[in-house]
Amino acid sequence: MSHVFPRQITAPPVKAVGSDGCYFTDEHGKRYLDASGGAAVSCLGHGDAEIIDAIKKQADTLAFAHTGFFTSDPAEELADLLIAHAPDDLDRVYFVSGGSEAVEAALKLARQYHIENGEPQRRHVIARRQSYHGNTLGALATGGNQWRRAQFEPILMEVSHIAPCYEYVDRADDESAYDYGQRAAQELEDEILRLGEDSVIAFVAEPVVGATMGAVPAVEGYFKRIREVCDQYGVLLILDEVMCGMGRTGHLFACEADGIAPDIACIAKGLGAGYQPIGAMLCSKLIYDVIGMGSGFFQHGHTYLGHPIACAASLAVVKAILERGLLSAVQTRSEHLFAALAERFGQHPHIGDIRGRGLFIGLEIVADRSAKTPFDPSLKTAERVKKAAFEAGLICYPMSGTRDGQRGDHVLLAPPFIYEDSHILELTDKLEQSFAIV
Repeated sequence: MSHVFPRQITAPPVKAVGSDGCYFTDEHGKRYLDASGGAAVSCLGHGDAEIIDAIKKQADTLAFAHTGFFTSDPAEELADLLIAHAPDDLDRVYFVSGGSEAVEAALKLARQYHIENGEPQRRHVIARRQSYHGNTLGALATGGNQWRRAQFEPILMEVSHIAPCYEYVDRADDESAYDYGQRAAQELEDEILRLGEDSVIAFVAEPVVGATMGAVPAVEGYFKRIREVCDQYGVLLILDEVMCGMGRTGHLFACEADGIAPDIACIAKGLGAGYQPIGAMLCSKLIYDVIGMGSGFFQHGHTYLGHPIACAASLAVVKAILERGLLSAVQTRSEHLFAALAERFGQHPHIGDIRGRGLFIGLEIVADRSAKTPFDPSLKTAERVKKAAFEAGLICYPMSGTRDGQRGDHVLLAPPFIYEDSHILELTDKLEQSFAIV
């Protein structure tokens, strides 16, 4: 009998006993190809000796120092490295233990910034439907996935949600991709004006929507318009790169592909590559200076902020991504993986869309490919695909509710950056087996 509280009480997980490279091994000796990095976490694969050595060395030197009293070398060096490669005016890094914490910190900092900037009336947050920003109450309220929110609605703060930029479903047949993006972005200005043009704190969005929609990037021009609207009305732009950041799309920061910079960015997952729990919120110099010249104190905090071992591991991870040439490798391997998926599933009767950026790819599952009709939710298609994949020895990330939190299914792929062509072949073979149940 286990006393561990599992995610699914009726289906306790298999016990993993080892991992190496792109594979897991369970207690029975079965091997599983990692095609999703867990949840887009294990970007360097498993058992990387350089990262493990960095953890050991830091543990021998300084295992923990509370940030109420101390900073540490790994936190300082990691912050310097991130800011050196961050977009535009991002200037300060606030280290936390994961993505939800990063989003919570961003929301609170945004509100405090406006208070100390002389605009305490700003109280609204706008985000997008079918987004996901974490499971703590503030992050969950900001996210727009109805299935995840439903039972907790009575205790969530009020957040406005506009449409996502979801070209596959929402672009009209007679509309260009650019015009569609401008139409979708216009919803932000419309909602700001509805709420009151000086009442909105921030707009929160994922540059590439991950778990709830399956690697959906915005069309060209969408985020540039979003940035313009935010600037026009004094609204802070918070980009959630928890899942799509840290090289996953072929850029260290995913927003680089859209040609914009946020006021606040949230990162995690690939930041620690699974070797230690870590996340971070990065903010602009302007925001930091306003707080500094005002109260001088960010009214927030957690016990494990800037944990030295977590920062040491993450420092080694980010250096590895940059120094091993993995950003360009992601772009090259992305081309190979997209080509293999297109060849194998491009004409599959139940794969409606293959989309994404870098090694962050989604395949949307449909009942009718020409009409883009999703399967009936009662069929639990994503759940069955996940089970079939696991039995075939493949770890991927199927999810249901792609369209509106209830209807639609997709598979999210986020393999380690160290994938080779042999892994791509194994992935497509096993994914084909998994889709046989559809």
